[in-house]
Amino acid sequence: MDIGMLWFDDNPSVNIAEKVTKAASYYASKYGRKPNICFVHPGTLTKGIKDNVGGIEIKASRTVLRNHFWLGIQQSPAVN
Repeated sequence: MDIGMLWFDDNPSVNIAEKVTKAASYYASKYGRKPNICFVHPGTLTKGIKDNVGGIEIKASRTVLRNHFWLGIQQSPAVN
């Protein structure tokens, strides 16, 4: 993913899956396509999130700050 949308949500009463779902809904309404990948801070994954939420692959990245979600479209590699 080269381009994506950064989403911030620090609400402690909402679980991570709900945050990703809300961010993905906003992304889809804004860009007309549903994201299929979301990068989160590695500490986020220790809070019981699955590696897939509603068809969105969740991956850890140390470059993403806590409470931030970087969503986008992961393109399939080109076939030669």
